[in-house]
Amino acid sequence: MDNRSLVAFDETQVPLYYSRKTADILYKYGPGPRVHFHMGLFAAGTTPNTTVSQGVLKQRIVASQEAIVDYAARSWGAYTTPPASVLDIGCGIGGGSLYWAQEHGATVTGLTVAAEHLPLIRDFARLGGVGDRVTPVLADVHDYTPDRRYDAAYANESSGYMDRERLFQVVANSLEPGGWFGIQEHFIRRPDWTEFIDGYYKTRLGTLGEYLHAAESAGFALERDEDVTDRVAEFWVQSMAWNTAELDRIERGEQRTDRTAWSRERLMESAVTHGKLFRIWRDHAMETRLLLFRLGAAGGR
Repeated sequence: MDNRSLVAFDETQVPLYYSRKTADILYKYGPGPRVHFHMGLFAAGTTPNTTVSQGVLKQRIVASQEAIVDYAARSWGAYTTPPASVLDIGCGIGGGSLYWAQEHGATVTGLTVAAEHLPLIRDFARLGGVGDRVTPVLADVHDYTPDRRYDAAYANESSGYMDRERLFQVVANSLEPGGWFGIQEHFIRRPDWTEFIDGYYKTRLGTLGEYLHAAESAGFALERDEDVTDRVAEFWVQSMAWNTAELDRIERGEQRTDRTAWSRERLMESAVTHGKLFRIWRDHAMETRLLLFRLGAAGGR
């Protein structure tokens, strides 16, 4: 385990962080039924115009989030051999869980640490026609004991909140022999930026080497490693443009009918932070990678 992150990380803050952000996530990335809270994928070398309406920016952001989920699934062979069952670890408001159920016909168990997400996920799954195939469960992976085995496991920008050794042990005990574990995550390249990002997102990001060590210890082999940093960096630009448009709405005194109440100060802080995040990703101080691990034939038990 990364001792730096263990000392600095307060595990109790993660459920509070996500509970407080729920309404904002729904406003910015909703309305659903597939709602994601992670970075998105853009075509290589493109810089989409940001002098467009806020609605267009939102559509573009959501499309990029869908694009990276589908791109990962294709890269991991899910279209060739769809997993019949998936364990979605850190499922957020269920966007990934619904994707696996709707696009690949999987039965999905989604683990979340935010109790208020459970009814939202159930409602979204019902709206999406997969209410019988998506089961949200309130559980912290550090304490989770699986009661069945799955064909695949999935963690989209959630493993950064977890003890990696424990995560891989749980997944090993959750998969059928030969099952796969797909991860979308950010990895430290320049440690001087780690404290800033960990503090902003209440996370504890690690290095690729840390993940590889934890995976090998749990009986996994790395099958695919793809660096998509250059294709996701644009997400920060588009997201910053959306935040700026929201700030303009406030400055014009326009009323909102949803439950969120982003202040002018918060939006200005967010815009500055997004500028830093874009530079961090552009310069590869952090890298976003898609990893595919395969569990050995002996399984995890």
